[in-house]
Amino acid sequence: MGTVGGLTSLHPLVKFALQLLQQPTARELMELIAVAGLAQNFAAVKSLVTVGIQKGHMKMHLMNILNQLEATSEEKKKAIEYFTTTAVSHSAVTKFITSIRS
Repeated sequence: MGTVGGLTSLHPLVKFALQLLQQPTARELMELIAVAGLAQNFAAVKSLVTVGIQKGHMKMHLMNILNQLEATSEEKKKAIEYFTTTAVSHSAVTKFITSIRS
């Protein structure tokens, strides 16, 4: 990382960011970037090991499968309720929709 040359003297947002950071040296800027990266990594790992991202992703996955199977709004309601306590997979959703349709 550098604080002189390149876009640092051309781009107005770069100038503003460096002013906001009180004109750090290249080493200080690298340290700040490393800390920000570690914080983002920690937040991502925390989200992956808790229900956050997984729950949202699986809900989206469920809706995609239901749309692919052309489920009615009533079937979608039943599936959403059922899959709050059951693992979502394509085969499980297909089996569930088939069972309520027959």
